[in-house]
Amino acid sequence: MLPSFETDRLLIRPRTDDDFEACLAMDRDPEVTKFVVGPWGDAALHEKFLRERIDADFGEGLGYWSIFPEQEPNAFLGWILLIPCDGFGPEIEIGWRLNRASWGYGYAPEAARPILHHAFTTVGLERVTADIDSRNERSHRVAEKIGMQFIGDAMHLGRPCRSYALTRRDFQAGETA
Repeated sequence: MLPSFETDRLLIRPRTDDDFEACLAMDRDPEVTKFVVGPWGDAALHEKFLRERIDADFGEGLGYWSIFPEQEPNAFLGWILLIPCDGFGPEIEIGWRLNRASWGYGYAPEAARPILHHAFTTVGLERVTADIDSRNERSHRVAEKIGMQFIGDAMHLGRPCRSYALTRRDFQAGETA
């Protein structure tokens, strides 16, 4: 079972079947999935993909968390993940997706910090990565805000991306700074 987290403004809990409809609705917004490869245009495939992600066992301490505002604990803002890259690994990636109404409030970096702390202290990871579509400036800023370092340009699922990484040592140094 994944742990839950609280920040000053957010409740972050393991994603469950209760979040299914909210996740589908978020993904149906073409602005939200603009930079993400997925089955968004096919309702049956989209539902199958989401169901598989909710039911998957990504390994001890790994998975998806749903994000809610502390003031409205039933108002789904989005999710954050810590899973093997593309679901298979061996690298472990962090990722986030928020509904459009939640953009611009700093929720993604705020939710990412306890997940990174969990990754490095509880799970014991040495490094976490993120491959972000080259055009997705908002997510590039989130990666930088949480201390990730740009490590190079690459191709990911047929699209140009920017690769980022954060080591346990660099994360711990940032926490004490």
